[in-house]
Amino acid sequence: MVAPVLEVRHLKRDYVSGGGFLRPAKIVHAVKDVNFVLEKGKTLAVVGESGCGKSTLARMITLIDPATSGEILIDGLPVDSHHVTKEMRQKVQIVFQNPYGSLNPRQKIGDVLAEPLLLNTGMNAAERRDKAMAMLIKVGLGPEHFNRYPHMFSGGQRQRIAIARALMLNPSFLVLDEPVSALDLSVQAQILNLLKDLQDEFGLTYVFISHDLSVVRYIADEVMVMYFGDVVEHGSRDAVFGNPQHSYTRTLFAATPKSDVDSIKARLAKKVALAG
Repeated sequence: MVAPVLEVRHLKRDYVSGGGFLRPAKIVHAVKDVNFVLEKGKTLAVVGESGCGKSTLARMITLIDPATSGEILIDGLPVDSHHVTKEMRQKVQIVFQNPYGSLNPRQKIGDVLAEPLLLNTGMNAAERRDKAMAMLIKVGLGPEHFNRYPHMFSGGQRQRIAIARALMLNPSFLVLDEPVSALDLSVQAQILNLLKDLQDEFGLTYVFISHDLSVVRYIADEVMVMYFGDVVEHGSRDAVFGNPQHSYTRTLFAATPKSDVDSIKARLAKKVALAG
């Protein structure tokens, strides 16, 4: 039996807040006893409002922050979050909400893509260039973009570059932290379609962090809803959207504007018609 790509067991993260002379510190339970299993080629969406703990969870499973307690297993291997090996870090990559903030403005795009290969593999310069060029094309950009700088690209193009860089080391899974929320509606649809196409072609595994349930409905296989650090609902996309069990999930549905791919297209068509 093949091990899950990612398994999380009783994961918790506490922070100490405040405290001082004659005043005890307060412990904030940012993530409380989270459990899930993610199979290869699937997408788990983690949703909830700001402050619910989803980004804290993302930082733990990307091995940026250690857990207070609990276990993380990647490809069946336990992770020591206080002493993460180089090999284990290569297994997980993250794509952030703001792609420009994660790109070095002084590096050409070709160098941005090739850098992970330079630091982590024995590839020579020609091999690194060839793989970087192939990945650039795979995410919908062209050879003419290889020697350009980040400021020369649109927001959507930068996110394509960030996705390409995250895939350079063939990670076990990607964490996508609000990857389309900063983009225009039409560009959101393009990036979502790109993520689906790449997943189908390479069998990619995603943890998709979002506050937007409509986008999640398009991309996810499973949905996990968080509220003040707790998982209040977890199930298949169809089960959660078809019959949400928790009152908080139902509140999110009512409060979230429709921004799935079909809704985006309809709103754009309406905008064009009004302009005409």
